[in-house]
Amino acid sequence: MPTEREITEPVDLCLPDGRLNPAAVGWTRRPLHRANLRGWGRAKRWEYWGVVTPRHIIGLVASSLDYAGVHGIYVLDRETGEETARDAVVPFARGAAFPDRSGEGEAAVRGGGVAVGIRQRPGGTSVRAAARGVRIELEIPLPDGHESLGVVIPWSDTRFQYTVKDVGRPVHGRLVLPSGEHAVGGEGSFAVLDHGRGKWPYRMTWNWAAAAGPGVALQLGGKWTAGTGMTENALIVDGRLHKIGDELEWTYDRSGWTRPWAILGDRVEVEFRPFHERASRVELGVIGSETHQCFGHFGGRARTDDGAWIEFDGLTGWAEEARQRW
Repeated sequence: MPTEREITEPVDLCLPDGRLNPAAVGWTRRPLHRANLRGWGRAKRWEYWGVVTPRHIIGLVASSLDYAGVHGIYVLDRETGEETARDAVVPFARGAAFPDRSGEGEAAVRGGGVAVGIRQRPGGTSVRAAARGVRIELEIPLPDGHESLGVVIPWSDTRFQYTVKDVGRPVHGRLVLPSGEHAVGGEGSFAVLDHGRGKWPYRMTWNWAAAAGPGVALQLGGKWTAGTGMTENALIVDGRLHKIGDELEWTYDRSGWTRPWAILGDRVEVEFRPFHERASRVELGVIGSETHQCFGHFGGRARTDDGAWIEFDGLTGWAEEARQRW
């Protein structure tokens, strides 16, 4: 199994000339990287919050791809299957602002009928989002001692990504839809953060899975990290992160996305049973994306750092395949 370096002190992602700082390559239990990106054209910045409640699944994205801002609000009603999706593409990401540290400062985007504001402070995060027919107000506290996975993926000294995946955060607030106002929070509700800053190759495919339940959460990735010596895999037990360093084998049917998936490795034996597929495609000439995000339940087991297997069944979350030209 590869040995990945744990970083325990603050570090800059980039050197003064904009190349990847070798000292930044590793993983963290809390956000410690400053994403001091330089240059234009390949830089990607985003904040994604996913929220699961017994009634709804919510996705909010604010992003800058340099030449465009791609923002969106998505809501699935788990009882009726009704989807609400509002998406915007803003040329040159005009009006988008992103902090260079996860957990600090404010991110804000507005355009194309979508507005998302994210205010980060030591005790947690406030999220506000609005578009035609939908309004979301969320408070996402940060519990004492809660650990998240930060990882730098080094394709080269000019192509790299810093990601923070924070799974299983408490959440409360409200969701307003044409059908009425709905409370967010309580038992069976949690939030997931995907914070991203980096400089990407033109083409990339990734897998991502995130799930949580009482006392247990999963963060699993694949494809995009292969060959870099780093992974974005972790098991979180009672808020404590157990880093999983081996690449995982993902098996799923691209002709039937809601059929069971398998995610396997030396420390991971997971079956994912989807109950809904969200498919999205964007084609803007030389850039485009195709994403299949499936929501469902996870069962199986994963192994902690001390070798103990943690068994689980019925964790709720999602698994996805995304193919990007950007």
